[in-house]
Amino acid sequence: MCTKLSQKPWDNPVDVVIVGAGASGLFCAAQLGYRGFKVLVIDHAPKAASKIRISGGGRCNFTNLNATPANYLCHNPHFVKSALAQFKPEAFVDLVDRHGLEYVDKAPGQLFCKERAGDLIAILRTECDWAGVEISLKTEVDKVSFKDELYSLETSEGLIQTPRLIVATGSLSYPKLKASDFGHRIAQQFGLKVTEMRAGLVPFVMPDSFKRDWAELSGTALDVVVSNHLQQFAEPMLITHQGLSGPAILQISNYWLPGESITINLLPNDSALDELQRAKAENKTLSSVLKPHWPNKFRQRWLELNAPERSLAELSNAEIEQLASKLNAWEVWPEKTEGYAKAEVTLGGVDTDEVSSKTLEAKKQKGLYFIGEVLDVTGQLGGFNFQWAWSSAYACAMNIEKV
Repeated sequence: MCTKLSQKPWDNPVDVVIVGAGASGLFCAAQLGYRGFKVLVIDHAPKAASKIRISGGGRCNFTNLNATPANYLCHNPHFVKSALAQFKPEAFVDLVDRHGLEYVDKAPGQLFCKERAGDLIAILRTECDWAGVEISLKTEVDKVSFKDELYSLETSEGLIQTPRLIVATGSLSYPKLKASDFGHRIAQQFGLKVTEMRAGLVPFVMPDSFKRDWAELSGTALDVVVSNHLQQFAEPMLITHQGLSGPAILQISNYWLPGESITINLLPNDSALDELQRAKAENKTLSSVLKPHWPNKFRQRWLELNAPERSLAELSNAEIEQLASKLNAWEVWPEKTEGYAKAEVTLGGVDTDEVSSKTLEAKKQKGLYFIGEVLDVTGQLGGFNFQWAWSSAYACAMNIEKV
């Protein structure tokens, strides 16, 4: 495995310095090392790739075989095309296959480590080792400057100089893992724009009235379709003490802004109106209609909150339609999200108009590159963000020219 550099002061200049020992940083470093570059990766955190370690419930959804540009949010929807074309999901699968990683297809195209995410980290560290990459953890960067075509990094471990600086710092999600806006500050220092940022793939906090009705069902999950005016997702939803979570909610959170509502279809595979009209004609109860679809606790609570005291046979057509609307189009108004502490990603970042889509180099700052989540590129849930890490890292590494 790559080890912390012990030589002080640093050998200068280093061909390439990468700030950030996460997914994109480590993968980029290995590709550059194989190309013959002398590469140094530095990170202020005590461990490399901590976000990989905790992702996917500790098993890391490391790619999605169905990744396309449509799975990414970016104000320039064409930006991701070049990197994704240069390094496709199958290429990363080939890599982990060579290392004998056992993985499972948990959902169509979503590949997870079979045992633990640490197995994937070990592969990245081994690749760096084989490629001659050096890594220095617990290394704080105090100042970055540029003069005479060299970047000078004043760090807690000494001065580092390099003609090529790659920023792979990630973003603001998971502050407990020492996430920060350091990469965005570097961009701004060199005159690059940074778009507005907010938490993404994040649970919703619901109003007190919602929590009074539903919080005691915390842990209950059911299949739904969640939608708003921009997107819809057919995945499980989870009730929590704070409000709503689960894959469907995390997905729609990327497309939601404060003050907006979301719509939840609680019977995603059926027309509630047809079901209720049929049940009315057959003199069935509303409870019997809902029983096959939901967990008992959820069904009982929904009936308590929404069901009229009269039987379906006694209800007018207008009342039946009103009930059907509550089932197929339940409108709820989130109060806010749970923020960066619970967010899997950060929306926004270094403006992609400032960066070459082919090489990931800043257009107006020679030798400065941005890869991974630090950019204004956010994938949907399901392995797309890790694939962006691999693809952007590869595109950057393959297009850096030797001097």
